[in-house]
Amino acid sequence: MGLLEGKLGIVFGVANKRSIAWAIAQAWHREGAKLAFTYQGERLKDNVEELAGTFGADTLILPCDVTSDEQVRNVFGTVKESFGRLDLLLHSVAFAPREALEGDFLNTSREAFRIAHDVSAYSLIGLAREAAPLMDQGGSIVAMSYYGAEKVIPHYNVMGVAKASLEASTRYLAYSLGKRKIRVNCISAGPMNTLAARGIAGFGDMLKHYEAHSPLGRNVEPSELGHTGAFLASDGAAAITGQVLYVDCGYQIMGM
Repeated sequence: MGLLEGKLGIVFGVANKRSIAWAIAQAWHREGAKLAFTYQGERLKDNVEELAGTFGADTLILPCDVTSDEQVRNVFGTVKESFGRLDLLLHSVAFAPREALEGDFLNTSREAFRIAHDVSAYSLIGLAREAAPLMDQGGSIVAMSYYGAEKVIPHYNVMGVAKASLEASTRYLAYSLGKRKIRVNCISAGPMNTLAARGIAGFGDMLKHYEAHSPLGRNVEPSELGHTGAFLASDGAAAITGQVLYVDCGYQIMGM
């Protein structure tokens, strides 16, 4: 029997087979969870349908723009009809306008700041609020962060500030939802060659830097993030909430 046998979950943020969300979804599925998926926009619909379809033709796949309260409510309404309850939620959603990730942070526009925080941080609160009533037996919410929330990463700019907001939101949500036995944690992953990461200027150099300076001398593998996601979703992490867990081959501990 898998770690998540009988668990019901929903995954936000799969874009393609390289997505961190897909690596964690595969691990959740392998450990016995039944999953629903969402996609953002018609452009990603086919990708998500193809991937999620490998879990079974009856896999629930729903459109969701996390900046729309109505769409978020509709998603959880459909999940309630189909599943009846919910145990797991993965938030792997982030976005900032490309120009905000290329120039000087000083020049971040008000609109870019608003968009980055709305999509990347506030969405966790909105999803948790709708998920909580379905997690009547407790649950686990896992969000994805990055070291740029803690230290300056050139070109990460406003996304680092939004990830800091996400991590703070994780702590406050953990406190707010703890009495319902719902845990909320972040995985801070080392750099991965995902669709979102390729929008960051100098990303290739970042991969090389991590490999050269992390204690393990390499970059993290998608499957390793999957294992961590499965652990945080399982009863093995029953006493862990409000935490940021670094899965970056030890890079975060280094001073120089």
